[in-house]
Amino acid sequence: MSTSALLEPTTELSKALHQDVVEDQSASSIVNRLKSKNKELQTQSINTYQQFWSDSENNNEESRTTMYKTLTNTYYTLATDFYEYGWGESFHFARRSVGETHRESIRRHEHLLFASAQIKAGMKVLDVGCGVGGPARECIRFTGAHVTGLNNNDYQIQRANIYAAKYKQQDFSTFVKGDFMDMPFADNSFDAVYAIEATCHAPVLKGVYSQMYRVLKPGGFFAIYEWCLTDKFDNTNELHKKLALDIEHGDGIAKLFGTDVALQAAKDAGFEIEVVSDIAHETTAGNEIPWYSYLDVGMIDFSGIQGFARSHIGRKFTSNAVKVLEKVGIAPEGTVKVQDVLTTAADSLVAGAKIEIFTPMYLIVGRKPLN
Repeated sequence: MSTSALLEPTTELSKALHQDVVEDQSASSIVNRLKSKNKELQTQSINTYQQFWSDSENNNEESRTTMYKTLTNTYYTLATDFYEYGWGESFHFARRSVGETHRESIRRHEHLLFASAQIKAGMKVLDVGCGVGGPARECIRFTGAHVTGLNNNDYQIQRANIYAAKYKQQDFSTFVKGDFMDMPFADNSFDAVYAIEATCHAPVLKGVYSQMYRVLKPGGFFAIYEWCLTDKFDNTNELHKKLALDIEHGDGIAKLFGTDVALQAAKDAGFEIEVVSDIAHETTAGNEIPWYSYLDVGMIDFSGIQGFARSHIGRKFTSNAVKVLEKVGIAPEGTVKVQDVLTTAADSLVAGAKIEIFTPMYLIVGRKPLN
């Protein structure tokens, strides 16, 4: 394949591809969503994404970094339905305590970040890489702030607006299409900015952090959970390198950076650093369950449809169901490949976590100087 065969993600493509978007995320919903896709465009999108990882001139770090918008946008065009089905409205991980549900742990993780950013009622807040708006909606509930969600994926913005209407939050939220490397906002627009496991898609961390600094008001706080390779990652170790590449492939990431790179990027952007902590590998209580427990088939429970979807049996069931749907023509050709990519993501994340070379929650809190 050649570069000319890439299908560039545009608003027009999103409208044509996602012909009907249903509101709920029940088991029947994902089937309805797959049925509603423009099958030809879905297959072309799958082929576009795979070019960055298969036998193609684009299968290299330079191409993935240069074309990060195509890479990441195409990934989420394909993966969002599966994320909502198997994970919920907030596309991120969280540490969990014994007796705590998945949803409770997600909320606690978000609340920690909102508190770190010192978000209060009436503030104008920016969520960078907002997904379908799960954390933004929780921020509104928890703090009373107005949240603007920035996202470069049309389909996720459409989903976020559906949820905002469902939960009567239209007056407290705005979802904007835009590239976080070149944000469509004036300088000093927001009282606080945060990002949850989203800026890892940036080709250069200093670029996105600098944009967050630019749009933040002087004295305002910046708080992020960053996906990073830890200082235990050894670039001469073949297993380490394979797991890092599999995480990138499975999650639409051009390049994973080390924790040292992330921290230096925040400093270089201009932030005064207040807090730095890899909370994935720091426990505050003896009863915590690893953040990757919901991906590890040996640790998953069966509470609710999403618990079942993440279980070994649930993954087998979904895999076989998708194969049948694709075979009979309900799901577009290549849908099985999408699920295979997500399985690769889950397995590599768990493996990387267990040997502590990867963290999805490197917490950095900084402040923009008053002067």
